Amino acid sequence: MSEGGCYCGNVRYKSTGEAQAKALCHCKDCRKISGSTYSTNIIVPGDSLTWTKGKPKEHTVTADSGNPITSFFCGDCGSTMVRGGPSFGENKIIKVGTLDEPSAHEDAKPAVELYAKDRVSWVSSVGGAGQKVAMPNSADA
Repeated sequence: MSEGGCYCGNVRYKSTGEAQAKALCHCKDCRKISGSTYSTNIIVPGDSLTWTKGKPKEHTVTADSGNPITSFFCGDCGSTMVRGGPSFGENKIIKVGTLDEPSAHEDAKPAVELYAKDRVSWVSSVGGAGQKVAMPNSADA
């Protein structure tokens, strides 16, 4: 089980499902919502994720894949905790930095990097991780 929440603590979640995938994403949306050059993510079954405190705000945009993607974030501190959309089926994407357990960060070593073509030049690829040009279900992957 994974538990986490936003920076201010007003919104909390838990996931009872096992990670279906672990991925870094270098897309422009993930850069913007993470405030960094990429995001570290675990993908879990959507029905395993529940909000345990507060209610996140939602914001939906059209991603580079052409599919909508929804960010679930705290309306007070702005932390994006979870994302979801058709590119991931019924699964949800947990932003690893919002998990409580410090070991969760070590356990989140990615098996794949998405939008590797957009990785900044001073960040190396993760050894052993698959390198995808875009989303795996898009024509450029």
